Amino acid sequence: MNNTFFPETNLSKLSREDFQKEINDKETDLYILRNAKGMEVAVTNYGCAILSIMVPDKAGNYANVVLGHDSIEKVIHSPEPFLNTVIGRYGNRIAKGKFTLFGEEHTLTINNGPNSLHGGPTGFHARIWEAEQIDEQTIRFQYISEDDEEGFPGQLEIEMVYRLEAEENALLIEYYATTDKATPVNLTNHAFFNLAGIANPSPTIGNHMLTINADHFIPIDEVSIPTGEILKVEGTPMDFQTPHTIQERIEADFEQLKFGAGYDHCYALNKQETGSLDLAATCVEPQSGRKMEVYTSEAGLQLYTGNWLNGFEGAHGATFPARSAVCFEAQCFPDTPNKPYFPSAILLPGDEYQQITIYKFGIEQ
Repeated sequence: MNNTFFPETNLSKLSREDFQKEINDKETDLYILRNAKGMEVAVTNYGCAILSIMVPDKAGNYANVVLGHDSIEKVIHSPEPFLNTVIGRYGNRIAKGKFTLFGEEHTLTINNGPNSLHGGPTGFHARIWEAEQIDEQTIRFQYISEDDEEGFPGQLEIEMVYRLEAEENALLIEYYATTDKATPVNLTNHAFFNLAGIANPSPTIGNHMLTINADHFIPIDEVSIPTGEILKVEGTPMDFQTPHTIQERIEADFEQLKFGAGYDHCYALNKQETGSLDLAATCVEPQSGRKMEVYTSEAGLQLYTGNWLNGFEGAHGATFPARSAVCFEAQCFPDTPNKPYFPSAILLPGDEYQQITIYKFGIEQ
């Protein structure tokens, strides 16, 4: 473990000692990334959780724009276990925690109603990753997921890089993975964003103006499993092809919003070609002027509006009530192992899983 770039002070006002703990012969720590523009990102190697993203508003004032914690104990015992963590082996839901691959049925841990969610209760979000800070802007994480971990076949070796761009306020997340058996792989990060900045209480994200580069979305049933359809967004409250505030239609009399208790749906992104790195979404908070653009090589983007947040306490006394965050989870489509007509999420031996997602911050002009 390499953490030789730790600064004397940080904008996030986090203490390294509060994140140093030995668990099962592995050590957790706090890492600070900075770039020349003054952006700062604090992370820990427990679940690769992002603890803070410090970016300026239109007046130059810095604030943390993700819902985070200020100690490793709070991260481990968070009421929201997926708060800003890496998600795997399979992000989103797999129906009834079962899938069949090459004639063999696999059974996963059930942790969301009747389904498996985000790799199970001890998925990648709850693992201690090997971490090496390469320089002030870059950290590399590595983890080996053993065969049959949470029921998934094959030993999966994962490398992930968080990197700040040198001359612009952008956080890049790169994912790489290989396996020794065929297995479903769907990695993502579950960052909870509030571009106004967290507070006590953190404000609703209802005023955030959102655009999503998607003509279609994936409808769900009453337990949030895809029906198998891919429907047009046009003429529905799911349509963010042009800018709308999140609050504008979230309470609409629309079955999909009732099923998700708000937005909790995967969008089928408009892609130039399979795997191309394209603009997926743009989000603007008008009072602060902060803007975030999401770019990804993935086919899908899960929009989640923090519908189940319950007001728990986070960093420095901030609290996180319902709908005080919006998530943009770049990923494969949900339940793909049980939907053979969705683009495949199966990684084969000899192949490499690759993904890149970028969260780029600026000021709306």
